[in-house]
Amino acid sequence: MGVALFIVSCSSMMTMKDQFRGVNELLVKRNFAGAASQLESTKDKLYEAKDRVMYYLDLGMLYHYMGKYKESNELLTKAEYAIEELFTASITKAATSILLNDNALDYVGEDYEDIYLNVFKALNFLHLGLQDDAIVEIKRINNKLNLLEQKYRRLADEYNRSKDALIQVKTGTNNFYNSALARYISMLIYRSENEWDNARIDRDKVYEAFDRQANIYTFSKPNLAASLNPTNKARVSMFSFIGRNPDKIAANLRFASEKDRIVLVESAENAKFKEEITGFTSIYWKDVPQNLYFKYSLPVMKRLGSRIASGQVQLIPVAGQPGVTAPGNLKLEAIESIDNVAYFTFNVKKPMTYLRAILRGTAKGIASAQGKKEIQENTRGKELGSFLSFVADVAVDISENADLRISHFFPSWAYVGEIDVVPGKYTVIFEYFDSRGNLVFRDDQGVRDFAKTGINLVESFCLE
Repeated sequence: MGVALFIVSCSSMMTMKDQFRGVNELLVKRNFAGAASQLESTKDKLYEAKDRVMYYLDLGMLYHYMGKYKESNELLTKAEYAIEELFTASITKAATSILLNDNALDYVGEDYEDIYLNVFKALNFLHLGLQDDAIVEIKRINNKLNLLEQKYRRLADEYNRSKDALIQVKTGTNNFYNSALARYISMLIYRSENEWDNARIDRDKVYEAFDRQANIYTFSKPNLAASLNPTNKARVSMFSFIGRNPDKIAANLRFASEKDRIVLVESAENAKFKEEITGFTSIYWKDVPQNLYFKYSLPVMKRLGSRIASGQVQLIPVAGQPGVTAPGNLKLEAIESIDNVAYFTFNVKKPMTYLRAILRGTAKGIASAQGKKEIQENTRGKELGSFLSFVADVAVDISENADLRISHFFPSWAYVGEIDVVPGKYTVIFEYFDSRGNLVFRDDQGVRDFAKTGINLVESFCLE
């Protein structure tokens, strides 16, 4: 009975994913409104109350893609407040027990989600003409990055004070403290307000992000040499977001012992969200204790990749405008790999997440072994004892699953480009190409009217 109570107390539901397949199909078709409608109408099936951060992030991003900037900000703000509130609560819970199962707790969001929700809030405010509000969002990003490692150190300290802290939990090192994309947006805002010193500082910070964080910025820096040059033309700033943010999969290791032998089975999630065996090892080990069974389930970031290798923008003047000519194609340049940021910020908490999973899996396995020993001693029939021992192993297996929750609709890459044109009306067309130069998608943004002052912002998405 003791082992059963222990396993039930630590049990959790698995992270379910395939229910989002219909939403993903709508997203590929660029039916953002349909995807948002499906999320809202099936909210209770797709999300539990503990997943509200994920719901706010998902719907907030879809609203951004739809151009509903005010509604997007309302949802992303709810996500941000909930992340802050739930993380504070998680510190309090950490002092209670290090063996709390992550999957059974409220989802507090990944750090890259907490960072980029502010990026998209800033872009929302720019579309709404609220530049002061946009710069506040950029400052929040910088504050969050400065405190990233410190916040997990505080959580680790609480875990180490818990009654189950047999081993000291540690955090990883934060390798991401400066977002080139956030600094670029800030540069545009300050430049539009003629705050040239601040704009220059932000441009230099963009370069610094590449120079000092080479493990994250593994691609060539964008050419911003002319970004602060005076001009009598209209400056048009292009933003392009491609691909989809990483997913999480479970890397599982099962350990079982027989007479003079241990068996190790490795498994992972495949592309169809099904677990498949990736490794099997049988090792002779004389006199190893029998009837041991442990399962360790660890979350791993998995990049989804993208078909898109490059992009460009065409600006076609509307006929009948005197002095306005076609400026030629603008090649887009990568400024941020959101994939890389997701991976490296995940590494800050990964040692703590993995150690807790190992401690939790070990504790369950030991409790199960003790329970099976009691079963064998208290059951008269050998078959009944074997069956109940098998049930105990199954209980351990189904109760230990990695927390694979993650939002679904952030992009993978951010590209930018800028061009000076004669003020006037232009048809704006984004073109996306694969690695062989084949046109994958053509995003016709329609006619835009570009003014000499302010920020002429154009956004495009190709989430493939």
